[in-house]
Amino acid sequence: MTDGELVEKRLAFIETCLRDLRHLARPGELAAGIREQRFVEHTPQLAIQAAMDVASHVVSDQRPGEPATNRELFARLAQGGWIEPGLAGRISNMAGFRNVLVDGCTDVDLDIVIGILANHLGDVDEFVAAIRAMPGATGGA
Repeated sequence: MTDGELVEKRLAFIETCLRDLRHLARPGELAAGIREQRFVEHTPQLAIQAAMDVASHVVSDQRPGEPATNRELFARLAQGGWIEPGLAGRISNMAGFRNVLVDGCTDVDLDIVIGILANHLGDVDEFVAAIRAMPGATGGA
């Protein structure tokens, strides 16, 4: 059974990360300081990890098939009809970006980070809304 309280807490955390990015990030200062760079790299990492946690919890509960990778979690949600396939692809790409950040094996391309801030935070908002719309996924649905 889906733990609605747990899912809602993770969704609220995602929203906090997105709000912080929208109001506190200064992409124009990335090259000037490590503090800003780390903030705009790792706050999305935290939000994406929380989205993966939610996806894992829902997939585990709904059982649409065992994902082979973290990125595949979102494909399973799409297969189950809980999110749109296009959204699944976009969020999977964000999960791939999160993997680059976590692995730390390559230098992060700051242009990609700026692109995510400018163009893809809405994808995460869309994910949050889709999960909240699932019957029984959160305490409020």
